[in-house]
Amino acid sequence: MDNLIQPLPNDAQQFSAWSWAKIEPYYARLNDYALTAQNVDAWLADWSQLASLMDERYQRLQVARTQNTADEETENAFNHFIEEIYPKYQAAEQTLKLKLLASELHPNGFEIPLRNIRAEADIFREENLPLQTIEQKLEQEYDKIIGSETVVWNGEEKTPAQILPIFQDPDRATRERAWHLVMRKRLENRAALNDVWTRMLQNRLQMAKNAGFMLSNSDSAAGTGDYRAYRWQQYQRFDYTPADANQFNAAIKEVVVPAAARIYEKYRQRLGVETLRPWDLQGPQGFFIATDPVGTAPLHPYQTNAEMIDKCAAIFREVDAELGEYFETMRSEDLLDLPNRKNKAPGGYCTVFEMSKRPFIFMNAVGTPEDVQTLLHEAGHAFHAFEAYKLPYTQQRLMGLEFAEVASMGMEFLSAPYLNRAGGFYTDADAARARIEKLETSIFFWPYMAVVDAFQHWVYENPRAAMDPGNCDVEWGALWDEYMPGVDWSGLEEERVTGWHRKLHIFTSPFYYIEYGMAQLGAAQVWANSLQNQKQAIADYKRALALGGTASLPTLFETAGAKFKFDAGTLRESVALMERTIEELEQE
Repeated sequence: MDNLIQPLPNDAQQFSAWSWAKIEPYYARLNDYALTAQNVDAWLADWSQLASLMDERYQRLQVARTQNTADEETENAFNHFIEEIYPKYQAAEQTLKLKLLASELHPNGFEIPLRNIRAEADIFREENLPLQTIEQKLEQEYDKIIGSETVVWNGEEKTPAQILPIFQDPDRATRERAWHLVMRKRLENRAALNDVWTRMLQNRLQMAKNAGFMLSNSDSAAGTGDYRAYRWQQYQRFDYTPADANQFNAAIKEVVVPAAARIYEKYRQRLGVETLRPWDLQGPQGFFIATDPVGTAPLHPYQTNAEMIDKCAAIFREVDAELGEYFETMRSEDLLDLPNRKNKAPGGYCTVFEMSKRPFIFMNAVGTPEDVQTLLHEAGHAFHAFEAYKLPYTQQRLMGLEFAEVASMGMEFLSAPYLNRAGGFYTDADAARARIEKLETSIFFWPYMAVVDAFQHWVYENPRAAMDPGNCDVEWGALWDEYMPGVDWSGLEEERVTGWHRKLHIFTSPFYYIEYGMAQLGAAQVWANSLQNQKQAIADYKRALALGGTASLPTLFETAGAKFKFDAGTLRESVALMERTIEELEQE
């Protein structure tokens, strides 16, 4: 195949200043080629390079935006891209997808990518491009509201994330005071968040309607877009259905909710209190254990971010030499933004810079054991990216979300045996405590995940009702009572029912949450394998990561040594292993 009009830059930074007028001819030239079996690989290589440059430009703007939500220059640059370039880029990508599909060619290693490309092409609509821009701006608005939140603690301004270590204070009254302080601040933004929500929901329903997805299961919803079906195809969920998701949530209610209740009751007795209250748990979310009931000082695994990076680097070298080298690359190339600060967007993520073939980790670390788990988790995503970079085309490297989270959660489990190695985060006894907390948190997480997932099914099955945030409060409260017994929220009704405000995925990544529950079950099976043969389990894990987006979910799970099953029996096996391990660690 001939060269393009002129060679594309290999440097995404250089490409970042290009106007659409300069970019568009490259897409036009690719669209002009008559595809044949002889030139399709070269054509894919050129398309992959162009798409990688475009995606990295977008991701770098996204990263800059989340690093400082108050930076007007960054916001303007991001808005210029999503308004002036991104819609044209998406339309040009659609043209090339249709061209490849029309060719009926089947390049090697493209069976799954072609399936995904066909699904994307089928739901693409020109009229949704401006709505996607609106959605991105609404997500930006949400991030700004949350990122601007601060409270004053003992005369010092702090972000809510910086208050998290106080939830580990052995003094119950101190924890309660901190909890109320953070929650009052969040409730101050209740009206603003509700306003963002209603505009988001309207926009999403219109996108689904434009794409031909109509909700028809009730007369009251006639003419309403079926956003769940639209999102299912957008997420390329070919291996399970909404009914399967509901079955998984039912299995969680049957198997995990009683296990979580047993742990809550154990802690209630150890604390010697009549009931557990939300401030007896780590943070406003309400499902992490906060303080050791016997009065032991809270765990402080590190003092500085540099120390956390050093210690995680040592752990990754222990897990696998190649994974350790990947992390060293990220450290040396400044691909880690870990500490919390004012105006930083909430949460944590790992994104990828496709052209540079480098992942980037974003966090809000404040000195807690959970920070360590978050870095281990996001590093698993990064290792997934490094392994997938071995595939030639960006279209092959796009991973399904469900298995992407196996990569991250699996790394948390595979790293656990090394938390107390020489120079590590903990003594043997403290490592046992940290691992107990991790396993208990894993058990607590499944019911919470079910609340988030079931809430979103309700929203998009009943969009007209969900347009009223008051109805959302009622539904969230009912689901909370169903899946999260064991903690007393009496007198805290407003804080309890607005919990959906505190789950950013509901606002910024709708329906992206069940993946965590599925992946944790897959990761628990990888962990179970590692207890029998750690070396083999890691080899299987890496082999699955290297498949990128070229295999189905059942194949990816199987390659990693897990079953793609979410029934009560499979769940019961993992919960039983967790509970047995907790008992063993408590003896230490």
